[in-house]
Amino acid sequence: MSVASTVSAEKVAPKTPGARRRRILVVDDEPHARRALVELLSDDGYEVASAGDGFKALGILREWPCEVLLTDWRMPVMDGITLIKKAREENPQLGCVVMTAFGSVESAVEAMKAGADDYLTKPLNFDAVSLVLARAMDRIEERRELTSLRARNAEQRAQTRTKILGSSPPVQSLVAMIDQVAGARATVMITGESGTGKELIARMLHEKSGRVDKPFVRLHCAALAESLLESELFGHERGAFTGANARREGRFEEADGGTLFLDEIGEISPTIQVKLLRFLQQREFERVGGNKTISVDVRVVAATNRDLEAEVKAGRFREDLYFRLNVIHIQAPPLRARPGDVPLLARHFVAKYAQENARNIEEVAPEVMSTLERYDWPGNVRELENVVERAVVMTDGTRLELRHLPAELLRQSERGLLGELGVQIPGSSLAEIERHAILRTYEATGGSSAETAEMLGISVRKVQYRLREYREAGVMVED
Repeated sequence: MSVASTVSAEKVAPKTPGARRRRILVVDDEPHARRALVELLSDDGYEVASAGDGFKALGILREWPCEVLLTDWRMPVMDGITLIKKAREENPQLGCVVMTAFGSVESAVEAMKAGADDYLTKPLNFDAVSLVLARAMDRIEERRELTSLRARNAEQRAQTRTKILGSSPPVQSLVAMIDQVAGARATVMITGESGTGKELIARMLHEKSGRVDKPFVRLHCAALAESLLESELFGHERGAFTGANARREGRFEEADGGTLFLDEIGEISPTIQVKLLRFLQQREFERVGGNKTISVDVRVVAATNRDLEAEVKAGRFREDLYFRLNVIHIQAPPLRARPGDVPLLARHFVAKYAQENARNIEEVAPEVMSTLERYDWPGNVRELENVVERAVVMTDGTRLELRHLPAELLRQSERGLLGELGVQIPGSSLAEIERHAILRTYEATGGSSAETAEMLGISVRKVQYRLREYREAGVMVED
């Protein structure tokens, strides 16, 4: 049933023209009392609708968003307390005021427990009605301000992270590409290995666009089953499936006016691919279980670490959807392609995690940085961050040293160092290779024979024997 047919002549627009006035829905089974309230509140400058019972009121609320529900307590079919509970399930921000001729402390307590913001007793004093409703509107405004403040704070926190650290040519090219395309509406596909910062790129695209004051909404497509993913994307109507106790807006509606970031887009099922393609073509959709077509203004940014061209050739990803998503393609460079940025990133993470973990780290040993630069970083920036966080936690002084790094990273870095020192395989004797490995590992562990043995996979006795042998041969061994 539409709002117009439900409210009929009892819906009164504000007498003052201009911007939309605050809205109140009056619910009372007594027609004379209902009409009197409509006239009173309309004269006070509100836009007013009314209903004679709770079921009609719920229908109006779904189609006519308002700030305050003013309802009688005692009504046939559905009482005011039940109406408030159901209305609040669908709109937790709705202000609610209950009216009753049975005023008592117990009634007021019950009304407040049910979610009412305030309480009026009949016969109504119109001055009291105006005061209570004005107070309810102030509370609504306060809720909105707090919600807005939390959103702004969250956005500010996100913006402090939304910066690509580095000055290497790959990073300079990436930032230039982001600046070039951020202001467009065109769909963007971000590809790259895991840990390269694809979400970071998506956030930068959003923050450098004209949509920065609107929501940035993220959805990890691989984390949800097909049925849940459809509901998350498009929302659902009440009763659409078991457990759908209330209507729910999906991520597309949440992101209206802003950006929707779909991470791991290569994981979505053929069914979801069809629905996503339809949105990208027509910019509209229906909620699960609904038949109302909804249009929103959303820029879609997708990301994947899969080879989607190969997925298209294999028949697992729709070609037409691929072309719709891949209007603009941004490649996130792996960390091994920009080793010069490793020291800057490492220092940034050291400072971050030293503060978080109450560590007073004043220095990073030079051999730590050279070790980090030599490593290939298969997990990219995310792996570097995890390694640095672990090292910071393991540090017991003011200096971060090699012994604080993971053993496997040191082993792989050592293999790279052998080449830098002129130890070639083939070309060097086994004894030379062994000497370099033992001495460098012994140095990295701070002079621990046990840790050196563990890292190299040999016995402690052999390490100690070789060290004594090197000393006797005149080789400097640091303890």
